[in-house]
Amino acid sequence: MTDLNETLDRQVTICAPRETVFRYFTDSERFAHWWGDGSRIEGRPGGAMHIRYPDGQTASGEVREIEPPRRIVFTFVMAGQTPSEVTITLEEVKQGTLLRLHHAFSSAKIRDHFVQGWRYQLALFSKTVSAEVLAKAADRVDAYLAAWGNPDAAARKSLLSSCAAPHIEFRDAYSATAGLDDLLAHLDAIQVYMPGMTLSRDGDVRVSHGTAIAGWKSTKQDGSPSGKGVNVYDFAPDGRIARVVGFWE
Repeated sequence: MTDLNETLDRQVTICAPRETVFRYFTDSERFAHWWGDGSRIEGRPGGAMHIRYPDGQTASGEVREIEPPRRIVFTFVMAGQTPSEVTITLEEVKQGTLLRLHHAFSSAKIRDHFVQGWRYQLALFSKTVSAEVLAKAADRVDAYLAAWGNPDAAARKSLLSSCAAPHIEFRDAYSATAGLDDLLAHLDAIQVYMPGMTLSRDGDVRVSHGTAIAGWKSTKQDGSPSGKGVNVYDFAPDGRIARVVGFWE
């Protein structure tokens, strides 16, 4: 291969476990979900890589090295260009997975052509992978809201345990809790001071890069409305709710 002395480096943190992220470099269906229909990859040394962009352009390459779930190296060739080489490394971090991209080229002119492309593609990749992890985000938001108004302490704990991480944080204009036990104690107090109050979702759950936003509404014991607002949910890499910030309207 021609000397590859010009390099491009980028990184992005993805709200997903490392094993899940790596599957997108070994599973052609996931690979195509990222790049576009017709794209495919063979996750083995010597395996073929083919990218078909939504506008019809194509790129091809070959897997050079692969160390699941930590590293993959493949060549990258677009029509009319000399071959380049891409190295992807994945590191486990608290927020999920830190992806580092190293792309080596034969010329600075070709490298500069890829700067905005990788900026876009890695953002798209992060959103695509985290969306898979958060496929049940709406169910978890609903369980979280249901816990607030459930009159049974055991049921409240079961609901929160099913949807929230042990270190969950909650903030709004009237509350600041840290950890599952602290939040449960807060919900116990709500049963004392606001008996019969229930919370439910108001509208769709919108998810992007490990964060979701959804409206909520509260109802009094007699069924009359008592408030409404919006919650912002940050998720842990395993898909459970890690932090909630509430806004009252």
